[in-house]
Formats: sequence, structure tokens, C-alpha cells
Amino acid sequence: MTDRPSVAEYPPVVLPSPERQLSLKGQKALVTGGSSGIGREIAIELGWAGADVVVNYLSGDEDAQEVVKLVGRRCGVRAYAHQADVSDESAVQSMFQRMKETFGGIDILVANAGVQRDAAFHEMSMADWNMVLNVNLTGQFLCCREAVRAFQRKGVVPEVSCAAGKIICMSSVHDIIPWAGRANYAASKGGILMMMKTIAQEVAPWRIRVNAISPGAVRTPINRSAWETPEAYDALMKLVPYNRIGEPSDIGRAAVWLASDYADYITGTTLYVDGGMTLYPGFDAGG
Repeated sequence: MTDRPSVAEYPPVVLPSPERQLSLKGQKALVTGGSSGIGREIAIELGWAGADVVVNYLSGDEDAQEVVKLVGRRCGVRAYAHQADVSDESAVQSMFQRMKETFGGIDILVANAGVQRDAAFHEMSMADWNMVLNVNLTGQFLCCREAVRAFQRKGVVPEVSCAAGKIICMSSVHDIIPWAGRANYAASKGGILMMMKTIAQEVAPWRIRVNAISPGAVRTPINRSAWETPEAYDALMKLVPYNRIGEPSDIGRAAVWLASDYADYITGTTLYVDGGMTLYPGFDAGG
């Protein structure tokens, strides 16, 4: 393992001027699962903040290219799409190598790619268990590992960021809330919670920040049945004290903030963007 840096190698941080603290100008970001839903919005918001963006996707080339167009044309930054299965080690390494050759390196990783394969626990197949764990948890491990290696080689570039690199692991409120019928998904998100904390603890001396975002109910195509009809929406709101569904942009803006120098002293933390879902609203009157 790379030797732990000494304190002298990383002198006290001098934060940039306030107008630059939320800017990601000059930084290079990779968003896995960036062609739709939350990942799509994160890619666009990172672009608006000034970062060049790689949009990773597994399928849906047209969707990925549309995100690239939005990021590039509207935000005025560089962007390209890269198809890769994040659960495949060699594919992940090739993705990072291409990013190094194209952009010169990486400053921000948003490990967002994820899947669901729902079933009652006693009926869950080994294939569905493995797929969800492989993509949601092993996929984040592989991407985080490559990012950490790149950040350690690069070190801190003060004119770019206070940190050598920033990792945002996309989790879910189901890293702490059980979810019947989705044991594989909840297990993967619970694993992300502790993996993120452990990585953060280990790499903090290199000024590498590792955090997670855990969304609650968000209006995306994957959960359309939960919000599309008035009846479904009303039922969903019983779980959300703030009484509105989240929008992908809520998560995108949170990701920009966590990746920015405004959040430079934050690492090993999970930010719950959930309208209060983790407040367990069923107990609002004492249970």
C-alpha cells in the first residue's frame, strides 16, 4: 500500500474565495449509471458546476448520448459516454484508463450504478442475489478502488481543489430501513454504508474525501408505480413527513455540494436526502 503521507506533506488548508468554493471548474468527474434517473441529473448538475463529465452506462446508448449532449452543449464543458459493466474488474480499469487518456485524470467519482431484483426472501434466486450484490456493492468497490489509486498518485492540486479527490457513494434510506421483499437490495446498501466509512477512515490522510448520499423516495422511472397515480402518491406521502416526493435534481445538487470545497471537512458521512423518511413517520404520534 502507498505509504501514509506525513502531516508536513499536507499543510493546513486555505479555503478558496466563497465564489469558487461551490465551483467544480477544471475538475473531472465520473458518474456511473449516469444515463438515466438520479445519475443523469447528477451528471448534468456536475456539468453546470463546471466539471468535465464521463457518463458511464451499461445499456441505452441513446439515453447516454443525450446526457452527454445536455452536459456538453448546455453547460459548456467536455463530456463523453462510456459503456462498461461496473461489476467487471477489467471493464472498470479500462474505463479509468480511458478517462486518464482523455481528461488527464479524475477528481470526482459518483458511484451511482445500481439495480433491483425483487422477490420474497424465501423465493429469491441465487442469480438475483448475486446480480444485485455484484452491481450495487462490488461495482462500487471496484470503482472506488481505482479512484483512490488515481487520487493517491495525483495528490492535492490546490488550484483545483482542497482535496486530492472526492468519492460519493450512492446508497439509499434502505441502508438503515429494512425493506421486505428486497433483502438483496437492502443488504447491498447496508454494505455500502460500512464500506464507505471504512474507505473514508483509511484514505483520509491523503486528503481523499469519501461520503455517501442516501436518497428516499425520488421521482424516477424505476419507481413510477409508487408516484404515477394520485392514489399511489398519497400512499407514498404517508412515509414522507415533508409531504412531497424528491426530484432527481435534489440529489444532483447535494452531490455538487458534497464534491465542492464547501464540504472540504466532511468525510465518512452519509447525507440522507429523504424528506424525513428516516424519521420513521409511523411513530409521529408515539407509535
